[in-house]
Amino acid sequence: MSWLREVAGGVEVRLKVVPGASRSAVTGLLGDRLKVRIAAPPEGGKANQAVEELLGSLTGHRATVVAGHGNPLKSVLLTGATLSEVASTLAP
Repeated sequence: MSWLREVAGGVEVRLKVVPGASRSAVTGLLGDRLKVRIAAPPEGGKANQAVEELLGSLTGHRATVVAGHGNPLKSVLLTGATLSEVASTLAP
């Protein structure tokens, strides 16, 4: 899975984030990234916070945006997660 890789401290998930959606959800793959729709607007870090909250609640791990803070193409670190558990939880 090109959208997922093990890194020091956990698993990194590569995302394409679409802010301003009617509800927040993982919607599938888009190229080499996992597509995530977020209800929050793309202003003042609200969409990044919503991404962290969504992935954290889905996986049970701390989620932190580590790249792409002002961009719809983001990378999120799931601290302490394993590749297999994240793949089984988030895979479309």
